[in-house]
Amino acid sequence: MYGTLRGALAGRKIAFDRDGYTATVEGRIVGVGKTIRIKSIHMQYELAVPAESREATERALALHPQGCPAHQSVQGAITVTWEARVRVGDEIVTFQSQAE
Repeated sequence: MYGTLRGALAGRKIAFDRDGYTATVEGRIVGVGKTIRIKSIHMQYELAVPAESREATERALALHPQGCPAHQSVQGAITVTWEARVRVGDEIVTFQSQAE
C-alpha cells in the first residue's frame, strides 16, 4: 500500500517530501500453537504536502487501497486499515480508512 499511495501522489503531481514520507505497519496474529494467521494489518503514514494539494491528497488516500494488488489479494481474509498524519502546509491533518 505504501508504494501504491506513493504512486497515487506522484500520478496526481502532488509535490511531497519523499524523505519524510514514512509508514509504520502493525499486524495482529491470532491462533494457537502451529495454527496461526494474520487477523489484521494497520498502516500509519506520515507525509507532508503543499496546502493547495489537500483535496488531491485526500482523494489519493481514499482510493489507494483499491489500486493496491496486495490489499486486493487479502481483502476479506485480513482486515486492513490505514491512518495518515499529513502536514498540509502549516496544518497537521489526520485521515483514516473507512470501516470495511
